[in-house]
Amino acid sequence: MSSPDRLGLLRHPDFRRLFAATAVGQLGDRVVFLTLPLIAIVALDAGEWQVGLLSTTTMAGSLLVGLPAGAWVDRVRKRSVLISTDLLRALVLLSLPVAWWTGVLTVWWLYAVALTHGVLTVFFDVAYVSYLPHLVGREHLVEGNSRLSAVRSVTSIGGPAMAGPLVGWLGAPAAVLVSSAGMAASGLLALGIRKREPRSGPGERARLGQDIKEGLRFVLRRPVLRATVLTDGTFNVFLVMYQTMLMVFLAREIHLGSFGIGLVLSGMGCGSLLGALLAARLSRWVGQGPVIWLAPLVTCPLTALMALARPGWSVWVASFGVAALSFGGVVRLVAQASFQQALTPDRLMGRMSATARFVSWGGLALGGLLGGAVGSLLGSRLTLCVGAAGMTLSLLPALLSPLRTLREVPRAQDPVHIGDQAPVTPAP
Repeated sequence: MSSPDRLGLLRHPDFRRLFAATAVGQLGDRVVFLTLPLIAIVALDAGEWQVGLLSTTTMAGSLLVGLPAGAWVDRVRKRSVLISTDLLRALVLLSLPVAWWTGVLTVWWLYAVALTHGVLTVFFDVAYVSYLPHLVGREHLVEGNSRLSAVRSVTSIGGPAMAGPLVGWLGAPAAVLVSSAGMAASGLLALGIRKREPRSGPGERARLGQDIKEGLRFVLRRPVLRATVLTDGTFNVFLVMYQTMLMVFLAREIHLGSFGIGLVLSGMGCGSLLGALLAARLSRWVGQGPVIWLAPLVTCPLTALMALARPGWSVWVASFGVAALSFGGVVRLVAQASFQQALTPDRLMGRMSATARFVSWGGLALGGLLGGAVGSLLGSRLTLCVGAAGMTLSLLPALLSPLRTLREVPRAQDPVHIGDQAPVTPAP
């Protein structure tokens, strides 16, 4: 693909369809992000431990099917996976308002929906990451990841801002209808993408267990990929610990309603959008490797401001810290994803993505449990401090790896041969 003007990849119809599908799908996902905990906290009067368990259930899909999902996705056409998982997620979410209206909604129903939605999301995300290099070409990965991160950031602003009033007006269970509609629209838009990947040949269909081992070996034996995965997994443990107690803190300590909580989360979306817009520029300026560890070092300590907030104006000042968190997170993820995709051959893309996701989302599941346990023991305010410290220290695997000075993504004709002695471009 060539990009002769400022529109770049947006000039190409298939990328525009993926871009639009990402927009509506992520809008629905952001509404779910706010409404599921609010259903537990407000509608079902769940305690801190139950809210933490809900976060864990949402992320547990990666632990259950993460590695097999990558091996399976590598055997099929990714576009079909994107379409089918979107439509199935829409149906699963639709069950929540139906259960609420019929009077059968319980916290266990909520757990079941969160788990099923999470499992489907594993397959969707693995296919999504694996499909992008095929759709745009490896030379356009940074631009493609930046543009898709930008639209996800916009929905991170609009989703919570829209969800807050919707929850106040319709109630949290009914507001999930918007999420269900977004997932369905995303699947229909993906249906319009015309570019197909070639089917894997019979010789490429090895045993599932062998495929999983090959993906694990590929990631764990390469210092750059291993560092990105460990950094992400460590960060996510403390991110979810922080986010789980943030919802409880805002609702019960600061006494914000659903609209106010939505505004705080929209501020996080503003940080994400700014990060997506500046990610490519910052990577060129600082270096694609150093930006992965510098981003959490600069932004994560600011999240401790929220623990100092009291009801009133101070919570809005503290919201700057969570916006900075989102800014740094997106900058890091764009650089990280570009490394992972550029260093992985097409035949291993799904397994690489699934291995990375297994560690990353395993951290999310663990963070939910730890958030609920630490929150019950120390309270939500002190748990925010623990989360802020842990997110800051998550930079260590990247800092102690070749990423510390690696300014550009290594280039190779066959990335599968990049091992411990991968060619790098060191910082001057």
